Amino acid sequence: MDDMIIEEFKGTGNSEIVLDRSLADQRIFPAINIAKSGTRRDELLYSKEEIDAINRIRRQALTLQPKQAILEVRKAMEEWPTNEELLKRVSENAGA
Repeated sequence: MDDMIIEEFKGTGNSEIVLDRSLADQRIFPAINIAKSGTRRDELLYSKEEIDAINRIRRQALTLQPKQAILEVRKAMEEWPTNEELLKRVSENAGA
């Protein structure tokens, strides 16, 4: 019954965050599975340059195991104080 309810509402949300028990068991937080998580209609939230940078980050994360992906994203977020700065850096590196 719960699965039917979840499937019914699954497509109605704006984003889907999938947690990964193996990450939580290893005390890695946030325990988000990047490959299975995402935002719908993100083109309404970001500029084209920001979307391009986000897609670069996502493509890179998809080549990694879930643990390594979240650790790399956390490392990047610690290095750059704001999301805007992180995305700007990703865009600059793509042009280099």
